[in-house]
Amino acid sequence: MTTIRWTEDGFGRAADWHSENGAPPPATVQIIGDETTADEACRSARAGVGLLWRGDFHNGRQLVQAMSRRLRGDRGGNREAAGGRRSGGRRGGRGRSRDRRGRDQFVGSGDSDGPALDPALSFFAERDAIEQRARLLGRVVVELGPNFDLALRRAPDVAAACRAAYGPAAGPVCVSLTELGGVLSAYEWQLRGVEIPALGDSVHPRYGVFSPVRGEYLDLVAQTPLPWGRQAGSVSPGTDSAQPTGTAFDLGTGTGVLAAILLRRGAATVVATDINPRAVACASENLDRLCPGADVSVIETDLFPPGRADLIVCNPPWLPAQPTSALEIGIYDPDSAVLHRFIERLTDHLTPAGEGWLIISDLAERLGLRPSGELRERIEAAGLRVLERIDTVPRHPRAADAAEALHAARSAEVTSLWRLGLR
Repeated sequence: MTTIRWTEDGFGRAADWHSENGAPPPATVQIIGDETTADEACRSARAGVGLLWRGDFHNGRQLVQAMSRRLRGDRGGNREAAGGRRSGGRRGGRGRSRDRRGRDQFVGSGDSDGPALDPALSFFAERDAIEQRARLLGRVVVELGPNFDLALRRAPDVAAACRAAYGPAAGPVCVSLTELGGVLSAYEWQLRGVEIPALGDSVHPRYGVFSPVRGEYLDLVAQTPLPWGRQAGSVSPGTDSAQPTGTAFDLGTGTGVLAAILLRRGAATVVATDINPRAVACASENLDRLCPGADVSVIETDLFPPGRADLIVCNPPWLPAQPTSALEIGIYDPDSAVLHRFIERLTDHLTPAGEGWLIISDLAERLGLRPSGELRERIEAAGLRVLERIDTVPRHPRAADAAEALHAARSAEVTSLWRLGLR
């Protein structure tokens, strides 16, 4: 772990530095508090200065929100975070920038009279803006004490949430205020759980584990007939008289929700895998609670476990782009590497009559990030055949949000379960 150093009240100070997205500790640190305006904080953050917050906890969160409005070019965000002072924030402008493909694009105010962007350019412009904003907001940091105590006015008790996310405390540590907010939010979900209608129960996500907020793909797995002949129906325990049969792999299990659905539907044995140790621990907890006594194992490995299965389910990251944090690994996959490896290696792990279920959205095609028809071509080139493609439409809020930057693509998005078999 690296160290962050600063001078405070004439004395040199130091603490461990922790950043989930791998950001380095700032070389220069400035002490700030309730008197600091959002404009001042933005200027310092743009200069690469770390801003160690010593004011009221809630004022600190409001400061970060005010900074975010300025960085977004929000013309209505003219109030300061602390004390309600007015700031005279900068208004958004329009100009040219270079996208990640090296092409010119218009960015800025988003006025309707501006030149239209193609979907891929819009996507990368949005990703670049999010990444830059997150980097600047991440320069507002707080110091946690030796036991994860937060010595700020009106600060909540963050120790339990930090232990759940980071493990045992090992001394003073500095983290960004935005990261701490994510830790607190994740801990609330871990305690409360996420209701899963397809299970008739809830799963409890951990910090750093992708939460199953999009229910449509869960319904696809819960309703599609299983390859060993069991018909779709209720996944509640005790409603199916037949003995469990069939072996299933759940690749990239996350919370373990798909593994739980398969077990509730009658899979005799399930092996769930994930490369993220937090996900392995999270899935193990959920499966122990949801499916006590079931023949299920959770393995930390990269995609496939050893052996073959009658059913192999994979819900890979849907968009070929660079993730900016550990949590985004469940959404963004550079060059679609996980998707391609699943398709290329599936034949090595299926039983002769087995099926691979690929659950994926067509958003990448609609954004111009993946050529239309490429997915089917890769499936055929791998020695597989498409047995069936079952489609559904997303129900998440962004699909219906007309103000969303990529609304045209998201509103037309289709989520599919591809049933794949050996040729």
